[in-house]
Order: sequence, then structure tokens, then C-alpha cells
Amino acid sequence: MICKKIITNIFTVTVLALTTQQFSAQKAVVNREVETNDGKMLLGAQLKDQFVKEPYSQWYTKEFNEYQMDEKAVSELKKNKITAYDLVVFMGTWCEDSHRDFPRLMKILEEVKYPDSRLTIIAVNRKKESPNGEESKYNISKVPTIIVQKYGKEIGRIIEMPTTGYIERDLVEILKKDDSSVIKEIFKKEN
Repeated sequence: MICKKIITNIFTVTVLALTTQQFSAQKAVVNREVETNDGKMLLGAQLKDQFVKEPYSQWYTKEFNEYQMDEKAVSELKKNKITAYDLVVFMGTWCEDSHRDFPRLMKILEEVKYPDSRLTIIAVNRKKESPNGEESKYNISKVPTIIVQKYGKEIGRIIEMPTTGYIERDLVEILKKDDSSVIKEIFKKEN
């Protein structure tokens, strides 16, 4: 009986402590929008639906709708299971290259049914800075930058413009890389 009371008390204190900890934890700000001399700008973590809103939809929707994907490359992305990789995208709502390539990437990802849970979108200012400093962790110097990761390790990136002229072709080339070195690196750390 006494043991049951002790366990109940410990459980109650633990639940209270965890609840208090959750309330005091900072909430991540998503879809932050700021006003600048040049108009509105997105900063930090973004959800993709933010780009279909004004004023971003002016460039986003047009490029998304008009882009003609390389169907063969898109088929390769499906075959190579791009949905098993994580993507981290740095872009600027002020940047012409981002205006071109970000909607194209989103159209490709929609076509391959890429899960939103594996996609991280970080909007940066003109100095290529984000509110939480993620650009430092990923060594970002130009936007857009699309980083492909597997098991938390980078296997490739597209910086500013795709080298083939098509994002989907560049992604296919990244996925073709032998990522066994990534797997070896992970197991080496565990031993």
C-alpha cells in the first residue's frame, strides 16, 4: 500500500515537472514575415503553403505552373526513392534565383509525392542570415541552396543554380552517388 502511494506520488511529480517544462519551452516560430524597405520578406522556418499567399504568390504561382519538368528525371527520382531523403532548402523571397528555382523544386516534390515532414525550408535575408542562425550550421553563402541528406549526413547540394539546368536532373545525380560512405560514417561513430 505504501509502495503504491510512493509510486503514485513519483508519477504525479514527474508529470507535473514535464508539463511545466513543456510550458516553459520556447515555441519555434514558423512562417515569420517581416516588413523591409523593399516590402515584405519571409525569414526563418517556412511551410510551403506560405508561398501561395500575397505577395509571394506573384512569382511563385507563375513559375510553379509554367515549369516543364524533365519527366525522365522525375521518374528516376521516384525510382531512386527521393522520398527517403531529407531536404533542407535555403532561399530568399527577395532573390531572383529563388523566385525561379524554389517553385520548380516544389513542383517536382509535389510530383514525386515528397513528404512535407522531410522538407525544411529556411528563408534568409539579403545577408543570407536566418533568425536562428541555421545558415552557419549548413555553411550557406548563396541562395537558393538545396541540401540532400541521408541519415542526417549531407550527400550533396545544389547551390544557386542547377549545374544541368534542371533541378530534377541535379537531384538524380546526387542520389546516384554511393552513400555507403555515409552509412559507414554512422556505424563508425556508434562503435
